[in-house]
Amino acid sequence: SAFRLALIQLHVSTVKSDNLQRACGLVREASAKGAKLVALPECFNSPYGTQYFKEYAEKIPGESTQKLSEVAKECSIYLIGGSIPEEDGGKLYNTCTVFGPDGALLAKHRKVHLFDINVPGKIQFKESETLSPGNSFSMFDTPYCKVGLGICYDMRFAEMAQIYGQKGCQLLIYPGAFNMTTGPAHWELLQRGRAVDNQLYVATVSPARDEKASYVAWGHSTVVNPWGEVIAKAGAEETVVYTDIDLKKLAEIRQQIPILSQKRCDLYGVEMKK
Repeated sequence: SAFRLALIQLHVSTVKSDNLQRACGLVREASAKGAKLVALPECFNSPYGTQYFKEYAEKIPGESTQKLSEVAKECSIYLIGGSIPEEDGGKLYNTCTVFGPDGALLAKHRKVHLFDINVPGKIQFKESETLSPGNSFSMFDTPYCKVGLGICYDMRFAEMAQIYGQKGCQLLIYPGAFNMTTGPAHWELLQRGRAVDNQLYVATVSPARDEKASYVAWGHSTVVNPWGEVIAKAGAEETVVYTDIDLKKLAEIRQQIPILSQKRCDLYGVEMKK
């Protein structure tokens, strides 16, 4: 009822081949330390920024996902491939792929909510200038539990996490790159909110912070338990965060505070439309 999760807070450079090589090296290291589920950060094979997406974009399957498939099989683990810029039919997506211990593709999540924000004097960013949104929820099964996927900005939308909870997910994973404005303000708060509202585990995987990059990531990859406690957290530098996901504890919390069975479904509801 417990299994080890590893979050790889990768330092992302402008050299794709280097990013892939180091990501795979850290996946092997995490596997050697007993991790059964390993996750990479958002935009792990390219710098994050609208000016980079087109240049670094790949088809799926393609070079980057082929490498992920191979290392998942080699290590016999479940690998959540953070996200990469994906090109399909002339459109670009911010896409997360998941591979099983046999190297098979288990899920492909295209970021549903595009990050278009403007905080005057602090940060302005518009993913929709170059990216198209995904239109589906993404879940996959493991022998341990069912996992729901979101990417970064998706985490701000509570209904999405609620649907995943309704569908039986006990762990939500959000590869994400919050910035120096939204990171300190909301990164941990949102994770704790999603976790305690739905009584499940929430893990976020950020790139390491690079002060010289055009978009400076907050870092602080985190794991929150269903009680809303932060049980593992990175700093800003490249590192691997390990934590044990205890499904017995999840079951106990749901028993002690049975919000899921006490919802007033006669008064309100959140539904999946497609």
